[in-house]
Amino acid sequence: MSLRDDSRSDFDSLRPGQSTEQGATRRTALKAAIGVGYAAAVMPVVAQTAVSTSAEGLKAGPVKYTVNGFEVPAYAAAPAGKTGLPVILVVQEIFGVHEYIADTCRRFAQLGYLAIAPELYARQGDAKSYTDIPKLQADIVSKVPDAQVMADLDGALAYAAANGGSVAKAGITGFCWGGRIVWLYAATGKVKAGAAWYGRLVGQPSQLTPRHPIDVAASLQAPVLGLYGGKDQGIPLDTVDKMKAALATGTPAAKASSFVVYPEAGHAFHADYRPGYVKSAAEDGWQRATAWFKANGVA
Repeated sequence: MSLRDDSRSDFDSLRPGQSTEQGATRRTALKAAIGVGYAAAVMPVVAQTAVSTSAEGLKAGPVKYTVNGFEVPAYAAAPAGKTGLPVILVVQEIFGVHEYIADTCRRFAQLGYLAIAPELYARQGDAKSYTDIPKLQADIVSKVPDAQVMADLDGALAYAAANGGSVAKAGITGFCWGGRIVWLYAATGKVKAGAAWYGRLVGQPSQLTPRHPIDVAASLQAPVLGLYGGKDQGIPLDTVDKMKAALATGTPAAKASSFVVYPEAGHAFHADYRPGYVKSAAEDGWQRATAWFKANGVA
């Protein structure tokens, strides 16, 4: 992986020699690339429960970094003017890095973290423009290789290290599609802890997705907190039990991993902009996740 840090957020100063017009054009392009706003497939948003976190006191906005010659767009948020910050990688749902994921970054930043959410489908297309979820799955999500995702997360850590973050205090969290990724990345040894929200645990191996969480469970290098819904129709509870059994045979980090299952919650219970949001489970899960990171050195 090659990575150069040419990343700047939309509120950064102009590059030397760059005109105001050039700077405005570049900022507009960055915003378009990261897709600030909600994904088309999730509209209409349930406005009465959608959380909106202030950016006051934060440096927050679109950024980019280069991995293997490709400019990866991302959203980053951190306390303004601070360095040596613990880092949280925030991994998107299938809808890409839209407003909910950006808001999650700001929530972490308000707690003192540098949080960064890379647009992990950027090479395959713009997930946020799709209105049909099955077509989104077929056209984009099914074509994303795990190896690409792992490299782009490595790049996000490198970006964080160059922009005020301490990657010795890094963690990862993710939702749905991103929950699966949390388990996989926790096996790489590059973060100290993970919090996986209702990520799929088992599956058939393929060329693009050769391993699933159940396959790496025993070799985890960082403990993971699994936050799952008892009424999740897509993730049967027997797969949670299989994952627990696999973790119990593994590394110290695997054995230290833990699950919380919310009996009243279905899938995507943390997604406050969707009808399936369960406030009590979402808030309890958030408190547990942030406590988990602190207990495991991500603070």
